[in-house]
Amino acid sequence: MALYEHVFLARQDLAQAQVDALAEIATKIVEENEGKVTKVETWGLRSLAYKIAKNRKAHYVMLNIDAPGNVIAELERQTQINEDIIRYMTVKVDELEGGPSVMMRKQERSERGDRGPRGDRGDRGPREDRGDRGPRRDRDETAGE
Repeated sequence: MALYEHVFLARQDLAQAQVDALAEIATKIVEENEGKVTKVETWGLRSLAYKIAKNRKAHYVMLNIDAPGNVIAELERQTQINEDIIRYMTVKVDELEGGPSVMMRKQERSERGDRGPRGDRGDRGPREDRGDRGPRRDRDETAGE
C-alpha cells in the first residue's frame, strides 16, 4: 500500500467539534476501504494567504494515510462534495513522519517564546559610541534646508 499525507482546510465559522467530526468522516472513509489512518493532526485556525470563498482563516487538519490509490480517489471525491471543506491536497510520500509534523513543532516553538540564536543579544554598548554617524542635528536646523 502507498503512503499519503492528506491536508484539508475547513471553513473558519465551524466549531472545533465540527472540524474533528470532519476528520473522523475522512478516517471512516479510509478505513471502510481497507486503508488506515496512522496519524491525525489538527493545526488549528490559521490565517490564509488570500481569501478563499470569502474566508480569511481556515481550520487546518492533516491525516497520514496508508492505503491503495482507489481509497484516496474516493476520499477526494467525498471531500469535494463537502461544503465545509474549502481546499484539500493529497501528496504521495515515500515515508510518513514519525512524531509531530513540522507545523506542530513550529507551534510549540512559538508558544515557548524560543527565539533561537538571536534571543539574548547581550549588552551592545551605548548608542553614542557608534562612530559611523555624525552628530545629530536639531529639527530647527533641518527645517530651513
